[in-house]
Amino acid sequence: MKPRAGIATLSLAAVTAAVSLAVMVAGLDVEAAARAGFIPARFGGFEVAGAIPALLTPFSATLLHGGMLHLVVNLVMLVFVGLQVERVLGARETLFVYVVGAVAAALAQWGWDPSGTNPMIGASGAISGLFGTYALLFGEPKRVTGKRGLDRSIHAAWLLVAWVAIQWMSAQLAGEEGLMLATPAHIGGFIAGLLLERPMLLWKYRKA
Repeated sequence: MKPRAGIATLSLAAVTAAVSLAVMVAGLDVEAAARAGFIPARFGGFEVAGAIPALLTPFSATLLHGGMLHLVVNLVMLVFVGLQVERVLGARETLFVYVVGAVAAALAQWGWDPSGTNPMIGASGAISGLFGTYALLFGEPKRVTGKRGLDRSIHAAWLLVAWVAIQWMSAQLAGEEGLMLATPAHIGGFIAGLLLERPMLLWKYRKA
């Protein structure tokens, strides 16, 4: 039986919403963030009582959010971009991009501040991976050199520059409001999505 269109994206959104809302309703936001959020310093010996294994936190962190607005914004972005990517790549490939995006986001955050003890939570790093793939799938490279492969590389580079600029400006605005954004994680996830777009297309249509 052919899988229903959008099943991967909608399932991710449903599970994320269910876990996040359950934690919020129970009033366990702070405790859950400490025990299941991604804390870079845990990979250097920092301990949190009752925490789940550190290697699982890049994934568990995507299921937790810092309030209703954070959750709603991420769900809207996930559903919008995820459905578009899934329409082209399929469910398994979309899930793969999301998971790799989550790992890349965590690695980028760790690389930026390996001794950081503030928990990183939210699905935006993994969603950034989908955005990277989406940007290449639906963006047409301009003819700059006349060589398609090189033009695609230039296009990807410009997309990355634009994404970094957006994340930097968002971080500056958030800082003025006293908010904290995991900017390195967003950039890491986006880079992973850019790098996965071509391999996922080739894999998906390998028998075409």
